[in-house]
Amino acid sequence: MFKRVAMAIVAGVALLAGGTGVAVAAPPVPLGGGSGITLGNGAEDLFDCTLATIGNDRAGRLVGFTAGHCGGPGTTVKSEMDLGAGVLGRIVGTNEVLDYSVIEFDRGRVAPVNRVGNVIITGVGTPVGFPNVACKEGRTTGNTCGVVWGDVFNSQETWTQVCVVEGDSGAPLVVGTTLVAMVNAYLLTPCIGPEVGTNFVTILGDVDARGGVGAGYRPI
Repeated sequence: MFKRVAMAIVAGVALLAGGTGVAVAAPPVPLGGGSGITLGNGAEDLFDCTLATIGNDRAGRLVGFTAGHCGGPGTTVKSEMDLGAGVLGRIVGTNEVLDYSVIEFDRGRVAPVNRVGNVIITGVGTPVGFPNVACKEGRTTGNTCGVVWGDVFNSQETWTQVCVVEGDSGAPLVVGTTLVAMVNAYLLTPCIGPEVGTNFVTILGDVDARGGVGAGYRPI
């Protein structure tokens, strides 16, 4: 009798251990300003850029920003470091003149962080000029720093001597832990530059004026 009971207990334990039908949710993917992101149409990954920042808008949505030339509305966003996690968000708005795109993320699938590599973002600030030093965190060249030249043509841009190349588009440009601009392009020669980025207060002003996703944005 004892042997039969013992066999039944073992069988029950084996059934439970076999995991028959119990689904385990994938852990959320960490993303923050400086994370590499892969953009595409959902089925096909097209190219890589960098996330500028992530946080919450006035309506409580989890949103982020990247360069506008990285993709337009409807473009899917994945983590370059965890492509297997699938689509984590989509671009919902773009301003081609200021060259930024707004991403709405799936809050249940993303763990927002305020530090990636050597860049920490604690807030958004107004543009700075010479001789400040700014740094960026990009998916291609990582953490690089350089002197700030300022807004050379009074065009809502900050020019710096920070090294950037393809794939760094969208990267956060910080002074200390304050986000001041987004990397958009370089002039003449990669990593010799200068680098050109849209002032982030200009981006947020435009987002607020348009309303909708991203309005009232604050980084985490």
